[in-house]
Amino acid sequence: MNSLLGRLRNRRLLSTFTLLATLSAGILIGSFVTHGVRGQESKVDTSDATPLKVPQPRQLSTDFSRIAKEVGPAVVNINTITLPKERQPRRNPHSRQFQQQQPPDDNDDQDDQGDFQDFFNRFFGGQGPMPEEGQERESLGSGFIVDPRGYILTNNHVVEKADRIFVRLSTDPDGGNIQGRPAKVVGVDKDTDVAVIKIDTQEPLPTVKMGNSEGAEIGDWVIAIGSPFNLSQTVTAGIVSARNRTIDPSQRGQFQHFIQTDAAINPGNSGGPLLNMAGEVIGINTAIYTQSGTYAGVGFAMPSNTVINVYNQLISPVHKVVRGSIGITFQGNLPSAVSRVYGFKSGVLISSVQSGFAADRAGLKPGDIITSVDGRTIKDGDDLVNDISARKPGSTAKVGYMRNGQKLETTVTIGDRAKMIAAAGQSQDQEEGPNPESPDASQSKLGLSVSDLPQNAPAGLHGVVVQSVKPGSFADEINLSSAQGMVIVSVNKHPVHNVAEFRSIVAALKIGDDVVFEMVDPQRPRGGSSYVGGTLR
Repeated sequence: MNSLLGRLRNRRLLSTFTLLATLSAGILIGSFVTHGVRGQESKVDTSDATPLKVPQPRQLSTDFSRIAKEVGPAVVNINTITLPKERQPRRNPHSRQFQQQQPPDDNDDQDDQGDFQDFFNRFFGGQGPMPEEGQERESLGSGFIVDPRGYILTNNHVVEKADRIFVRLSTDPDGGNIQGRPAKVVGVDKDTDVAVIKIDTQEPLPTVKMGNSEGAEIGDWVIAIGSPFNLSQTVTAGIVSARNRTIDPSQRGQFQHFIQTDAAINPGNSGGPLLNMAGEVIGINTAIYTQSGTYAGVGFAMPSNTVINVYNQLISPVHKVVRGSIGITFQGNLPSAVSRVYGFKSGVLISSVQSGFAADRAGLKPGDIITSVDGRTIKDGDDLVNDISARKPGSTAKVGYMRNGQKLETTVTIGDRAKMIAAAGQSQDQEEGPNPESPDASQSKLGLSVSDLPQNAPAGLHGVVVQSVKPGSFADEINLSSAQGMVIVSVNKHPVHNVAEFRSIVAALKIGDDVVFEMVDPQRPRGGSSYVGGTLR
């Protein structure tokens, strides 16, 4: 038994030694083979290998590269700085609204944004987080030189509200703290979002060549040049996707009919040129449709024909655009049923006529259909606006129209559109007031607009609702701008129940009087009162 166990033990040891010996031999053979391969690699003869050479640059010129070289020197980068204001309104954290806010005052600089700003993101800015309250705001955009003496076209929204404007040419140093050359605003036109700025120069500057935007056809190749995300002289290409595109339904949109393109454009491209394949500017890149804030394949450029007309007026001695008007309103995009019932295929159906203005004096009335101007057939509202707005105030035009199926004609004296709008606004304010002969003291003295409580106001609550505050007014100075939607329940301890009482109390106030408003949050009427006051000046 012992010898059997010994034999088994000896066989196990022998097997183990045999296995170890085999593995050791394999490792030695593998190492030798690997060493041999490496030796062979290091000994390869490369005397027959030919070194690579950098070839001479080949000129593969295309229309795209040619245009970029020709136009690039005339495209500029625009940087703007908006300084913090002396007073920054503080928002009342307890302020609540229980009815829809009224539209902003006509004097508000933001009155042209509205849904357009929500729907269409402008091309400039958008780099990094928004500055905190009280800090400088820096933005960027693009532009292009149209006069060798330093006149530059860009968008109004690029330079609007800017305290300092700097322009960097393609030949100027880039990077670092170099902001560029200081520029001044020559004139702006908000209706078309066009601005003209100027830089001083000692030598003639390169310029672009303006083209006729009417020649742009859907499907034509176009090129955009600008400074997206502060990357100057960026060139992208696309096609004309559509023409005569209207994207702002407001009154200002009557003058905004864009060229749509899919050329890649991003924040910073705003104000740059859109070029045809002849290297001519056929538009100013103005807006994009996007949900991300960057390129989504849909961009809009103001046509060059419109831009040229605006530019020529902005560089005139008055530095502003004057447009004609006859003082009517009309509804665009009428259903075909309307034209069938009223018996016309082309023309403009008048919705209202401003009392005392050109159309009214000429005898036009709501329901009349304007069919021609000076013998030329009017197709639609855009056609009428383009015709009348281009005429000088004081000139006359023969307007053909239909009334009850009868063709008539009258002579209309063209008025100044801006003056008509201003006068119409004043007239409307007077009509809405309780007494046209007694101006609203709360507006004139305080700069404050209020309204009566709505029917769904909490039971037991009395007072008037703060609707709007005029910038720079007494109400603005005491920070009532942050109290919109709050309810004023008393003025200098005098209870207020309605607008009439409020205006009566305010009418008795004099310069130098202390004015104290007791206010209540309508969402928490039992949460206590807050008091705001100051000395009337």
